Amino acid sequence: MISSNDFRTGVTIELDGSVWRVVEFLHVKPGKGSAFVRTKLKNAQTGNVVERTFRAGETVPQANLEKRTMQHTYKDGEEYVFMDMETYEETRMTPDKMGDRTKYIKEEMEVSVVFWNDQVLDIDLPTSVILEVTDTDPGVKGDTATGGSKPARVETGAQVMVPLFISIGEKIKVDTRDGSYLGREN
Repeated sequence: MISSNDFRTGVTIELDGSVWRVVEFLHVKPGKGSAFVRTKLKNAQTGNVVERTFRAGETVPQANLEKRTMQHTYKDGEEYVFMDMETYEETRMTPDKMGDRTKYIKEEMEVSVVFWNDQVLDIDLPTSVILEVTDTDPGVKGDTATGGSKPARVETGAQVMVPLFISIGEKIKVDTRDGSYLGREN
């Protein structure tokens, strides 16, 4: 159980048989009456966002989430297949459940898969990933790092804005949170 006074962004709670993640919270102490906590909650299964108010000190069950390290082994049709590195069990996820993160997943990549009651809720990618540039405009002599940027397509199909000197076949480091270019692979 967790008190509404302990709500922070990212805390997960159980309400109405579902897992909800606290997106925003505000402790309110009006001049008259008792204090309360106004929250914005996001359903971890469906993605729906609701606003809900709790009395100060009200307790709700905290969701016990389990993270397992899994490896992306292959893509079966539209589904991504992940294998547990300890038990060798496979878990499948659809692209609509994973969202934009599919742009940065490549084979044999290790990710953290979040489970609740043996049900897959989400995946956490590493903060950066090394990807090979498969298509971009050719670089010209004199292009520098501060001279601007151009679009480049990487091996997973994602489009990343890179400096002008990057060419096809180079490996670059990409931030999986916002898709930005971080640098060349050493």
